Amino acid sequence: MSTPTVVCVLLLSKTRKMDPLSNKWIVNLLLCWFFIGVSCNSVEKKIYVHLNYTVPCVRLLNATHQIGCQSSLSGNVGVLHVLESEENLDWVLKTGRNPPYLVILESPLFTRSIMMKLKNGSGRVAGVAVVAPNSNPLEGFSPHTTCPNENTGVYSENYDPTMAHCNVTKWNPLGNGLAYEEFDFPIFSLKDDNETQIIRQCYLDHNRPVNGSTPQYPLCAMQLYSHMSAVTDTATCMRRNDINFSISPEMVCDPLGDYNVWASTRPINNTEKGHKMWQSVVIAAARLDSRSFFFDIAPGAESGASGFVTLLAAAHALRNATQQAQPNRTILYTFFQGETFDYIGSSRMVYDMQNSQFAVDLDNVHSVLEIGQVGLRADSKLWVHSDPVSRRNSSVDEEVAKLIANLKSAANKSNVSVNEPSFSQPLPPSSFQRFLRARPIPGVVLEDHQSAFTNRFYESMYDNAEYLNMSYPPNMTPEEQLEYVTETAKALTEVATTVARALYMQAGGGEPQLSSINADPNIVTRLLYGFLVRSNNSWFQQLLPSDLMSQLANRPTNLYVGVSQQFSEPTLLVQHLLANLTGTTVNATQDDCKNQREDENDKENKHIYYYMWVQGAAPPNSTQREGFCIRSTVRLSKALSPAFDLREYTSKDYSTWTESRWKSIKGRIFLVASHDLEMLTLGVGIAVLLTSFVLTYVISSKADMLFSSGREPTTATY
Repeated sequence: MSTPTVVCVLLLSKTRKMDPLSNKWIVNLLLCWFFIGVSCNSVEKKIYVHLNYTVPCVRLLNATHQIGCQSSLSGNVGVLHVLESEENLDWVLKTGRNPPYLVILESPLFTRSIMMKLKNGSGRVAGVAVVAPNSNPLEGFSPHTTCPNENTGVYSENYDPTMAHCNVTKWNPLGNGLAYEEFDFPIFSLKDDNETQIIRQCYLDHNRPVNGSTPQYPLCAMQLYSHMSAVTDTATCMRRNDINFSISPEMVCDPLGDYNVWASTRPINNTEKGHKMWQSVVIAAARLDSRSFFFDIAPGAESGASGFVTLLAAAHALRNATQQAQPNRTILYTFFQGETFDYIGSSRMVYDMQNSQFAVDLDNVHSVLEIGQVGLRADSKLWVHSDPVSRRNSSVDEEVAKLIANLKSAANKSNVSVNEPSFSQPLPPSSFQRFLRARPIPGVVLEDHQSAFTNRFYESMYDNAEYLNMSYPPNMTPEEQLEYVTETAKALTEVATTVARALYMQAGGGEPQLSSINADPNIVTRLLYGFLVRSNNSWFQQLLPSDLMSQLANRPTNLYVGVSQQFSEPTLLVQHLLANLTGTTVNATQDDCKNQREDENDKENKHIYYYMWVQGAAPPNSTQREGFCIRSTVRLSKALSPAFDLREYTSKDYSTWTESRWKSIKGRIFLVASHDLEMLTLGVGIAVLLTSFVLTYVISSKADMLFSSGREPTTATY
């Protein structure tokens, strides 16, 4: 017997000798009904099927407008319609008799052509749900623009008008700009799993028209919630953020941003900002972030990971060489965040260097080598891109020529060939452009393409491990995959070796040490697996502190930059990986390590080193990990656009991107009755309500007469 039933039996047994119309009998009977009622399954669970694996398109804003998607405050509701072909759009936009429709798109139909037709017919469209495929499409798809970051790079009317706005080279010819459109209905991505099968079956059972006939009620419907608080542009939402109507004001948007990660081969005093005498640095740069149409799916395998994994492996290859034979110049490894959104990280570092807020300034910068997209090399060729405008300066041209010669020399004994484009063209979208906006600094950008991107899925959810040909033999466990050296890992190892040797020569290192500088293919394969397949693996676990274990997940790392109030996944991972790959283990206690010292008397090292306690590996036959202290030069610096410090929310010089806040992101499906039945139900409900009011009034007014027989005399004695 259930607990509520037992409670009812006990309550009624206590009142079995009472008059059936006594007050206590009525109260206990009501309590009994209550207990039985709460034991029943939720009516909501019987009506709705909640979707657990949904990722929305969210609203972003900049200085001039807003992009992205949102629902109404209570969510958008529409009758489900699975789009089978573009010709089938007519049912949604014109002939279907039960609008608005919530359209289910298979991934091949998620195109700009179809989405713009749905946008223009938004009066009959309640929302869109895109079924994410289990494998990549054959044709290319890039929701980014054809000329990424064209308004915040170096090429402008003031620098070289002929090269502005990709007039010479369309870097991303497959870009359709879909991610920069505004939609006034929600758009979600659905995982192709059991929930998606339920949706399809619900459509087939209730909604699919047969021979053009109108389906009969009840119909299968879906509701999507993704209401965004911010509107119009960044200036508007930041102004609303400043309006305080209460003790705890409600924010409506947040600036995009995070932290840059950097480290140096020679310790630099980080507490003393600005110019360092006799210090010359070679910047080795890569970007950390990527994006796609859906904010929480940004694998960025080629657009981001191929570059920063190569730089991490090169930094590891240089650790011993730079400690044994320190070159004349310092190599500064920099990993920029937010570069997708108008170079947030690099523009902030340049700004800090100009204003003596960084460990070095621009006068200390000798040259720059940036690693871009290097994962899809055709015929093992790498292309070195340089800026033709700054090279008109003879001294800059001389240093650029030396850097290119160093890269070609470093590639001589490998399977990689380094080439220069055969014609004069501007730099591809790159962080180095922000340095050139400040002054003519020698530098190059290493890419796998001569002109247009070879990446067919630039800034899309398809830019993933599959696209980089990271395949594993069947029946491998996750731990076996972690150690399996893929062909992609071998190729990137050669690129990392080339980069490491070129950096060493560029920093003034001698050639005798070059043969000892080799990237480790095992390190590269673990990095690729950790970022593109599964961050929750045994190697990553060893290199992180115990309090960051929650950041690891059984999925690829999301490379979306996020908002400035929180650390993103790639920032935390790269910070600790770089420290382990370039730092040294020191004999310090856990308390001393966390207090940034090697012992109680150490008060100086914290200015030039950073200490972190990582949990290490567990010995065989033990579950207790053996932690240790890592000393490195790894630091974090702000990757927040200067526009927000300067409160210049309409700036044309710096990124002004913000992300809207929201309260709820969810979706659910259910059956909906016809409008006539709904109105009939409403009418019956109102009639029952009015009848109950009348009955309550009559019973209340006649209470003394109706319930007097059950009352005991006031003079009764016992």
